Amino acid sequence: MKLALMDNLWVVVSTVLVFFMLGGFILLEAGSTRMKNAGHIAGKTIITAGIGSLVFWAVGYGFIYGEGNAIIGLSNFFYGDFSFSGEGLSPATDFMFQMMFALVSLTIAFGGFAERAKLSAYVIFAILFSAFIYPVIAHWIWGGGWLGEDGSQDFAGSTVVHLTGAMAALAATIVLKPRIGKYNKDGSSNEIAGHNQVFTALGVLILWVGWFGFNAGSTFGVADAFLGFVALNTQLAAAAGAIAAMFIAWAVTGKADVPTTLNGALAGLVAITASSGFVEPWAAVVIGIVGGLMVFYSMKFFDKARIDDPIFALSVHGTVGVWGTLSNGLFAVPELSTDIGWGQAGLFYGGGFTQLGVQILSVVASGIYAFVVSFIILKVMDKVMGGIRVTEEEEIIGLDLSEHGGYGYPENIPHPTEKNKAGA
Repeated sequence: MKLALMDNLWVVVSTVLVFFMLGGFILLEAGSTRMKNAGHIAGKTIITAGIGSLVFWAVGYGFIYGEGNAIIGLSNFFYGDFSFSGEGLSPATDFMFQMMFALVSLTIAFGGFAERAKLSAYVIFAILFSAFIYPVIAHWIWGGGWLGEDGSQDFAGSTVVHLTGAMAALAATIVLKPRIGKYNKDGSSNEIAGHNQVFTALGVLILWVGWFGFNAGSTFGVADAFLGFVALNTQLAAAAGAIAAMFIAWAVTGKADVPTTLNGALAGLVAITASSGFVEPWAAVVIGIVGGLMVFYSMKFFDKARIDDPIFALSVHGTVGVWGTLSNGLFAVPELSTDIGWGQAGLFYGGGFTQLGVQILSVVASGIYAFVVSFIILKVMDKVMGGIRVTEEEEIIGLDLSEHGGYGYPENIPHPTEKNKAGA
């Protein structure tokens, strides 16, 4: 009984850590974009977190973990199980932890909306994503679906959470098109710098701390102290990703670019999310280094492709999310995979190409589903709503004023009496 209580306590603490990651996303996204949209970014994150929570309670959890079939769960809607047998996790503890993952994936998806989408588009897509996109992929891999049955390894969600959100973000960037002034007629791009690198760095640090709940919390208990091993892998990969990204930017551009370094840390975290419970520490370092290098070149690739990704969600969570998932097919050790019945060992540990093939299938199936369904939903929304993008005038003014009637930095707008004094 005491051990079960400790398990529940650890998962509740992890739940809080993962939820606090939304605060990191607020600072990261606000700092990476322009001042005129800061209040909007903060507010819509809270609004959509509320929507995502209610939808997950109503149908999301049931679609993931309810009794159903290989494609979707079909029970446990409007969840409300208060029972606790004294063993394992209470249903409510498990439910709350799973809800946080859905909210993080939703927040990642909205990176593709940044600085140009109507608030109404956020609201409607939050409902549909939380009901019909994230739960389906989560069921396939974690809820007893066909990919899980095939042995797909995704310890804490490089595919389920990060790639799913990134593919929705990709669909949004395509439907919404680039921000005003981002690209020139000759195909060249203009940098639209974020307004506060301190916010961005603090956001990354909060996310880094929250990731210990994300990964180590996914052990669901404290009995064998395996959570410490997962936390170690998480720390090493994040550190390696940050340093690798900084050095590649320094080598290529001649400057140790701060935003690239910050994205490198996030890349290391995303990469290790799928493999934190499957690989040895030396492999975690390698996985983080590759993630840090990949995010640098991925950001350049999307920019050249004229895909405007203000928060770099496609690179950090998409490109690197794919790498993180595939890395299990290379580095998973038998003791943490084959021996416990969770897939097979990786290529470098005598498992051959079997697990790598499973991981590739998982990435392809999940990525295609998330992108195609998101794209269809957004195109229909765009048609029915008369556009999901704000007008040119509203975009220039900023979403703080055009969507909310206020300003994230109100002291920067002269008060009417101050205008009168200036005129006098």
